[in-house]
Amino acid sequence: MNTSAAVVLAVSALGLFSTQAMAQQQSPWQVRSRVINLAPADNSDPVGGAGASDRLSVSKKTIPEVDISYFFTPNLAAELVLTYPQKHTVYLDGNNVGTFKHLPPTLLLQYHFMPDRQFSPYVGAGVNYTRISSVNLLGGAGSLENSSVGFALQAGVDYKLDKNWSLNLDIKKVQIRSDLMISGVKASALQVDPLMVGVGLGYRF
Repeated sequence: MNTSAAVVLAVSALGLFSTQAMAQQQSPWQVRSRVINLAPADNSDPVGGAGASDRLSVSKKTIPEVDISYFFTPNLAAELVLTYPQKHTVYLDGNNVGTFKHLPPTLLLQYHFMPDRQFSPYVGAGVNYTRISSVNLLGGAGSLENSSVGFALQAGVDYKLDKNWSLNLDIKKVQIRSDLMISGVKASALQVDPLMVGVGLGYRF
């Protein structure tokens, strides 16, 4: 190899390493804070079985949400969605019959379509684990299973404001279900299955 060829090769290698170093300057960690409107599907089975008309429904909520994301590659990320225990009012045929709390952390695997663009949409899928507590239904006669595991789907978009900050719009459909027990007998399958629409800010470290 002559001297000029060696110089060209060295310069090319230096350029490649410099490009890789610049690409790695941005941290793989991102956090977001959102305000979420949680709208239950209210597809619960009739209380008392087939032929009955009384159905359970769950109140809508506006809640805070925080998520932590880790980018394995510019396109592929994992997101953990967190909030604090949320209290819901339960209705039976429109009448208030009590309350319960639920804590619904969700883990999602995301694909970001255009991570280097200002407008970057993404989709995600994963699993939700909901812990149900503080159940007070039907004057103490009703109870719910204390946990629920289900699927979660997600779509959203980040709009970059600068290198670190972005606006975020996010939509999730989460499967949350629990059996209503009255005096130890299953009376209905409570299907919360909320649609969660949120807006917020993200920060990429």
